[in-house]
Amino acid sequence: MSLRRLIGTFGGFALPLLHRFDAETAHGMTIAALRAMPPLQGDPDDPLLGVDAFGLRFPNPIGMAAGFDKNAEVPDALLGLGFGFTEVGTLTPLAQAGNPKPRMFRLPADEGVINRLGFNNEGHAAGLRRLKARTGRAGVVGVNIGANKDTADKAADYVLGIAAFADVASYFSVNVSSPNTPGLRDLQHEAALDDLLARVIEARDAARTRRPVLLKIAPDLSLGELDGVVAVARRRGVDGLIVSNTTISRPPTLRDATTAREPGGLSGKPLFSLSTRMLAETFVRAEGAFGLIGVGGIHSPHSALAKIEAGASLVQLYSAMVYRGPALVPDIKAGLLATFRREKLPGIAALVGRKAAAMCAEQSPG
Repeated sequence: MSLRRLIGTFGGFALPLLHRFDAETAHGMTIAALRAMPPLQGDPDDPLLGVDAFGLRFPNPIGMAAGFDKNAEVPDALLGLGFGFTEVGTLTPLAQAGNPKPRMFRLPADEGVINRLGFNNEGHAAGLRRLKARTGRAGVVGVNIGANKDTADKAADYVLGIAAFADVASYFSVNVSSPNTPGLRDLQHEAALDDLLARVIEARDAARTRRPVLLKIAPDLSLGELDGVVAVARRRGVDGLIVSNTTISRPPTLRDATTAREPGGLSGKPLFSLSTRMLAETFVRAEGAFGLIGVGGIHSPHSALAKIEAGASLVQLYSAMVYRGPALVPDIKAGLLATFRREKLPGIAALVGRKAAAMCAEQSPG
């Protein structure tokens, strides 16, 4: 099947159909369709889009964020859609059902999504089985690891994740920022984070295959808390940060006031300003010690460019696919290439962080 044909079908028929179902049902239908789909045939990416980061080579900077492919069911289908990389999970040692339904809500007027899924996933064993089955295939596939809800020693669950997936992950994303697992965000506090990262890095270094370790943080940190997070990350030698997860805040600009009252993490377009400011603040504090992935509210070529200018070498999206479908991926690529050619730039590296200091000087988004 050609990629162009799939995108046309999805935009003209599948997307409106999916919106007739509740958000979680529609997501399950999408995963099932991707599982059943024959391999896609897309054109190779323009070399200008290539990115070297974390010791890995990415054919383009656009990734699918964690949360879409929780159980590592469709990484190759997503790469076939034109993503430069994809991140599976969050995967926990034991399977868990997550929070009671309904737990996922669209905000169409705002192009946002609220979820309180709670790390619902089939556990390490199921994810590992699927990732082992794709051994030898090309493509960057990160593994997002987390802790089970009832685990007393949550750091131990992350160590188990490193050990389980070291041979099959392109990189690890240490998720301490989901708002939907009680106590998880407490791991971002400086002392707890120091202990966690010390144990994770030790496990990574002891593994047969050494994989990059990235830390995924929340957009709701105070700047003082961010100082501590970046200091610990630098001290412990993580390879990068992912900025950011969903927010527990509710911007006053939200038009769907009723749905906005649902508890959980808010993602999509309303998250863009907050997460991009946090990204710029992180870039300034990191001082080039490690690379950053920018995620939160990307919905257009312009918003992807803004993430890069705020400090991201790579970007991820998910919620925008709910409203714009897979056509967004080639649109962003075309927009970035147009910028490179208009400004006569050799690639993304020339754009990374060039507006971060100016963004940090602006008034913080409310």
